[in-house]
Amino acid sequence: MDYTGTERRKHRVFITRNTEYHVRDDICVAVRDRAARKFRPAHLALHLKLQGAVRINPNGVVIPEPQNARIGSPIYFTQMDQDGMERQIVTSRVEAIERPEKTTVLQYPS
Repeated sequence: MDYTGTERRKHRVFITRNTEYHVRDDICVAVRDRAARKFRPAHLALHLKLQGAVRINPNGVVIPEPQNARIGSPIYFTQMDQDGMERQIVTSRVEAIERPEKTTVLQYPS
């Protein structure tokens, strides 16, 4: 039987070729290197807000697709700095979107 109620889970993992981006309520809370299986405490995406996917046109133009993070597209994160400048990072293409195990969530760096 499938659950048909409101989605209550807060954590998602966006998996790219080399990196896992662990997101809670659309904020990147942990980044893990896939080869080393270790969390990276100083990654640029940490504490940034997941905005959605990015579509790259054949001519190289990058077009944001807000709230449309999906497999096959890069995703992007942003945050407004104290000086009013927007920081952003664009990942490589997402290969999978999963839910982390509870044991993994408990390992997130603080």
